[in-house]
Amino acid sequence: MKVGIIGAGNMGGAIARGLAASNSVCACDITVCCPVQRELDAIKSYNSEVNVSLDNEQAVNGTDVVIVVVKPWLLDTVLVPLLPKVDFSRQTIVTVVAGATTEHIAELAAPYCVAPVVMCAMPNTAASVHESMTFLCARNASPEQIEAVKGIFDCLGATMVIEERLMGAGMALASCGIAYAMRYVRAAMKGGVEMGMYPNDAKNIVLQTLKGAVALLEATGNHPEVEIDKVTTPGGVTIKGLNAMETNGFTHAVIEGLKASNPNL
Repeated sequence: MKVGIIGAGNMGGAIARGLAASNSVCACDITVCCPVQRELDAIKSYNSEVNVSLDNEQAVNGTDVVIVVVKPWLLDTVLVPLLPKVDFSRQTIVTVVAGATTEHIAELAAPYCVAPVVMCAMPNTAASVHESMTFLCARNASPEQIEAVKGIFDCLGATMVIEERLMGAGMALASCGIAYAMRYVRAAMKGGVEMGMYPNDAKNIVLQTLKGAVALLEATGNHPEVEIDKVTTPGGVTIKGLNAMETNGFTHAVIEGLKASNPNL
């Protein structure tokens, strides 16, 4: 499979690096296009076999899947000139654009195809280390076409095919959510420093603790509250800490932050 990627910023670059490092897509079958030379140079320095170009059209020529990774306000400007070049009988357009809908992309493509195969994907920047949580929705796509594109994003972590109406929630939980997770790490580090830990030691402690929490939930399938109950001894320090966090609005802040970052709410 040959993949074209338009956009080499944080997300486009993460997708390109993740695919290039995978065993599913050959680096020489990846073409990354971007108007900023230094971003292309960064991709090339990561893997010299990846094809790069300042001309977006090169992401369409000879590829099977075209992944458009641009800012929302640039989507139409970037995509419309390329649509006449797309062979909709064999090529799939995938947008990685916050707020983009398959209906909108299909409308743009309507002059060239009655029922274009269009998909929207929403990964996060952990794609570069093969730990993304990606959401995928589709229009006019066969199960085989969906599976083929899912396979691309599976190279970058976990992929979930969902109804399009849930894309906003997925973006809040995973794409924005990775920043929220980082903010928790930062907050815990600051707490550790206040209690006398060196910053790097505090970071390593928090990271290992999070890894352990994830491993427990994955291994047991338990609801988080089950694991919380195991460490909340009556009158103990953990329940005191949890209650203090709740008093300061921990759960409410998380829920409100997620809702605020869902464009569908």
